[in-house]
Amino acid sequence: MMPTFVDSSVHESIVQQTKPPSNEARDRLIVALDVDSQEEALHLIDDLSGLVSFYKIGYQLFLAEGMRFVDTLIERSIRVFLDLKMDDVEETITNGVREITRHHVHLLTIHGNGATARAAQAGRGNATIPKILSVTLLSSLDAQDLRDLGLLGKGKKFDSLDSYVLWRAEAALASGCDGLIASGSTIAQVREKFGSKPLIVSPGIRPGGTAKDDHKRSTTPGEAMKAGADYLVVGRPIRNAPNRRQMAEQIIGEMEQAMPAHA
Repeated sequence: MMPTFVDSSVHESIVQQTKPPSNEARDRLIVALDVDSQEEALHLIDDLSGLVSFYKIGYQLFLAEGMRFVDTLIERSIRVFLDLKMDDVEETITNGVREITRHHVHLLTIHGNGATARAAQAGRGNATIPKILSVTLLSSLDAQDLRDLGLLGKGKKFDSLDSYVLWRAEAALASGCDGLIASGSTIAQVREKFGSKPLIVSPGIRPGGTAKDDHKRSTTPGEAMKAGADYLVVGRPIRNAPNRRQMAEQIIGEMEQAMPAHA
C-alpha cells in the first residue's frame, strides 16, 4: 500500500516546534513508547494526555506498527523521536532518512561515523527536521565494557569513558549532527566542551527510588537537567508505574526544580 503523509497544516505546526526547548519542563520530557502495539501505545498516551506531548518510538514499536503509526501521532500534533540508531552504507542511510523526512519526525538517531552523519544530512536535504542526533555511548555500557572492547586502558587510545564520549561527540558535531545522545556524567562533560548549541538528549533517566534496570550510567531528572540536558527520555519508570500520570508529574517536578540554573 502507498504510504500516508501528514497534511500541510499539520506540517506547519510541527515546523513551529523546531525551536530550542521552551522553559516548560513538560515540553522537555520525552516518554518512550516501548510497547508491543498501537493499542498499548495509545493507552499510555491517553494516560498522559495534556501533560506529555513528545514520545519516542524505538525498534519494538516501530517493527510492530511502522511509519503509519508515526503518522498517526504526528496528525495529533504529537512530536516524535524516532530512535532507530541508523548505521549502514551511505546510500541506504540517505534513502532511509529521505523517507523519514517526508513524515515530519522531529528527532532521529544515528549510530555510525562521520560518513553516516553526512549521508543522513543528504537524505534530510533542506528540511528543518528531523534533527540528527548521534549516539555517543549507550547508557547500558560503562568503562568496563569499553575495556572489554579494547578501547580503554593502558596503551589504548582512550584513558577514560569521558574521553571516548567526547571524541565521539566531537566527530559527530564536526560532521554536521544537530545534537547528541549523552547519559550519566557525560552530559556535563559534553555541555562544557561544546557549549549551548548542540541538542543533548539524555536517556537512562531514573527518579530517586526507582530501579536502574539495564542502565549502567543512569541519572536522576534533576541531575540531568542541571548538567545541561535539553530533553530527557523516560520509559519504564512511567510505563510501569501504578499511576503513570503521577509518576510523570513527579519527574516534571524534579525537572522544574533543576531548570532555573540551566534555563
